[in-house]
Amino acid sequence: MKKLLKGFVPMTLAATMVLAACGEGEEATGDDANGDNGEGGADELTLDEGTFVYALSGEYRPFSYTDENGELAGFDVDIGMALAEEMGLEGDPYQITFNSIILGLQDERYDAIIGSMGITEERQENVDFSDPYYISGAQVFVRPDSDISGLEDLNEDTEVAVAEGTTYQTMIEDYTTNVVVYDSDVVALQALSQGRHDAVITDRLVGLINIEDAGLEIQTAGELIDVEEMAVAVRNGEEELLEAINEALAALKENGTYEEINSRYFDEDISQE
Repeated sequence: MKKLLKGFVPMTLAATMVLAACGEGEEATGDDANGDNGEGGADELTLDEGTFVYALSGEYRPFSYTDENGELAGFDVDIGMALAEEMGLEGDPYQITFNSIILGLQDERYDAIIGSMGITEERQENVDFSDPYYISGAQVFVRPDSDISGLEDLNEDTEVAVAEGTTYQTMIEDYTTNVVVYDSDVVALQALSQGRHDAVITDRLVGLINIEDAGLEIQTAGELIDVEEMAVAVRNGEEELLEAINEALAALKENGTYEEINSRYFDEDISQE
């Protein structure tokens, strides 16, 4: 199995804040964020002026999790902090269960979702998405002694565990109604390794890294079910904020910051299929 996890040294929020545009001791402004000298800036586009609050589950290692210091860490956390810096804002990650994350955005509890959310037509009815910031796909995971060799082997007798509110929960309903939901994909994978359920469907990267990191006795079954583009979500109609996020994301990829963050967690470029 290719080693996907590289180093896996969790970053504290304080460390991630130095990644992008502003040097130590400099104060970022909205004008800096937009690259112009006119009035206004990204700080006027957020709920709390000067702060970019973004939501994630904190239960999706290595994309978001709580480290040994009790702080949110992971790829999504670092990307959010770097986007905030690039826009001239202070980043502030907000933890919430994934099945409530869109409702929280609509209730204006935060500015955006940076929580490994895949772009779907159903979600586009409720949020607007940025350009993709990474690409992965759904995968079936089973124990080594399983007779399941892929999605085609699932049926009404197969008990499948998924994380609640994910695209995997909707996907599996076409194959079985014998579905167990968890708040966390990671907990579902652990339960499978401990002998519960017949299979888990989750993101390929999440599954492989948790197998490696936690020594789980499970493996992939079959090919990728599909390919998902993960993007930042904002409230419908917030075009200026979305434009600022897309510009910041492009800048991170251009100036090498994205590659730096990617290399902390993975041995492959997850921005591409």
